[in-house]
Amino acid sequence: MISTLYKYRWQYMMILPAVVLLFLFNYIPMAGIQIAFRDFKIGSSIWGSSWVGLDNFSFFTEPQFWKVVQNTLYISVLKFVFGFPMPILLALMINEAKNSTFKRFVQSVSYLPHFFSWIVVAYILQSFLTLDGGLANDLIGRLGGDPIFFLGSTEWFRPMIVSSGLWKEVGWNTILYLAAITTIDPQLYEAAKVEGAGKLAQIRHITLPGMLPTISIVLILSIPSLINVGMDQIYPMMNSANQDVADVLDTYVLRNGLKQGYFGMATAVGLISSVISLLLVVATNSASKKLNGEGLW
Repeated sequence: MISTLYKYRWQYMMILPAVVLLFLFNYIPMAGIQIAFRDFKIGSSIWGSSWVGLDNFSFFTEPQFWKVVQNTLYISVLKFVFGFPMPILLALMINEAKNSTFKRFVQSVSYLPHFFSWIVVAYILQSFLTLDGGLANDLIGRLGGDPIFFLGSTEWFRPMIVSSGLWKEVGWNTILYLAAITTIDPQLYEAAKVEGAGKLAQIRHITLPGMLPTISIVLILSIPSLINVGMDQIYPMMNSANQDVADVLDTYVLRNGLKQGYFGMATAVGLISSVISLLLVVATNSASKKLNGEGLW
């Protein structure tokens, strides 16, 4: 044991700062989980608050909570169905492009939006989709249609969230798959050409199997997003007109915890979400290892 530690001492020294930060900002704050079982008020200490057992979990009997869960699952499933395969398709298309300059241009343009904050993206959407003076409604009016109140529409909110998420993140996620493609032996493609395999056959039998380990890891890491759909994206676009479909678990916790002061109930919701996310990751990892032998552990 000591000899192993000494042998890899420099590697351990390099990861030590990350381990310390992880411990300070991820593990020590877990002590706050007990707020879910205490009557915590601002001005009092966590340790001095009285225990209330499972009283803070009474949200399970509230119809509004289940409506929020429904909205969360609806948006998360839409984002997953459209958001997970799109980077794979984009990586395949970029890989098949012959012109290297064009490939670099497409990569740069596609992953640049990743560096925009969601506040900036929300401002762009509001400027583009606003009812008065927005480019989208201006185009609709020129084509003879009636203006659409995109920002306050319950029908358009979910497509707006999904499409903006794709625009912002599809290019960044594509980088992982392009890196996986570069590890595939070019001789496999040469052998496939000799055997008469076309482009689609090469993608099916060489490229996709070569990308499969990366796809499996990304899938496992994406599963927790089924519960956490991203408050930073949804909250700037939510208003009283679309709240019926826009209110998700993250905004529900924010509204009840910080705005109304129900800290115990908000912590309880967060605790349940974290437990479900953990179970989803474990289940997906086990399924991935059984199907293709790849997993996080």
